[in-house]
Amino acid sequence: MTFGGKNDPMSSLMGALELREASKIIEEALEAGINFIDTANVYGLGESEEIIGETLKQKRHDVVIATKVGFRMGSGANQVGLSRKHIIREVEESLRRLQTDYIDLLQIHRPDSLTEWEEILRVLDDLVTSGKVRYIGASNLQGWQIMKANETSSRLGLGRFKSFQSYYSLVGREAEREIIPVIKDQNMGLLIWSPLAGGFLTGKYVKGTEGGADGRRMKFQFPPVHVEKGYEILGVLEHIAQFHQSTVPQIALAWLLHQPAVTSVILGAKRPEQLRENLGAADIVLTNDQLLQIDEVSKLQPEYPLWDPTAYTADRYPI
Repeated sequence: MTFGGKNDPMSSLMGALELREASKIIEEALEAGINFIDTANVYGLGESEEIIGETLKQKRHDVVIATKVGFRMGSGANQVGLSRKHIIREVEESLRRLQTDYIDLLQIHRPDSLTEWEEILRVLDDLVTSGKVRYIGASNLQGWQIMKANETSSRLGLGRFKSFQSYYSLVGREAEREIIPVIKDQNMGLLIWSPLAGGFLTGKYVKGTEGGADGRRMKFQFPPVHVEKGYEILGVLEHIAQFHQSTVPQIALAWLLHQPAVTSVILGAKRPEQLRENLGAADIVLTNDQLLQIDEVSKLQPEYPLWDPTAYTADRYPI
């Protein structure tokens, strides 16, 4: 999301990178063993895809490229959403920008209340059948929408979503309420966006500061964070980071990697040293006690109907 887009207001808030800077980060990521690159047509209004395509054109088959469709790409009525017309046009544009003849994973970026699931899933299935797309996924849906889409695919004999991309972090665990149970039930991969909560879990946000002059959240308070609870979580992460001789973001990322439902975590590095630090999370093994400490300080408050999950199942097991 940070690649290109200096003329795009959203990407500018993220701190847009030019081709040379972004390519350097991609090259270092590949050398470190990363083989999955996630982007979207709307990132930098196409510039992110262009940078990735230019950087990977000699290494295309070594990398899994995921992109997305659904957000507005122009002012016209047909330049937004998940209609057959818009999806096909944007896939063609993404293929051109990525300098490839196929997309490994095409994800719908968000729901479209004006387009029927049958239309959306038929065009996605057509793209897979044509060879322009290998697999399909989704992002930012509610649990019931995932189930409705999968039921529609099964009923019509169409390809199903193989993965789901969700926001999930130690200061944003709402995905545990319905999304993660659905993902596990449907045997789908789970990809995490903004695992450091828009920079809040980088360790530079402490009580009484706003992360410094270059802090992204100074310009763009997203994803939303319960700040006071967030400071409590940061305190526990700092203590555990000292034990592992690591950093707060490494512990936050390591916690995600310890969650059974999580397939992969998407990193949005703006500097090579930031990438290197984040990759260090893969080598951290948290103890059971540390996982319990983190869970206790960050867990969600129970909500109906799961105030007491055992209340609905206790009498179904032998005494």
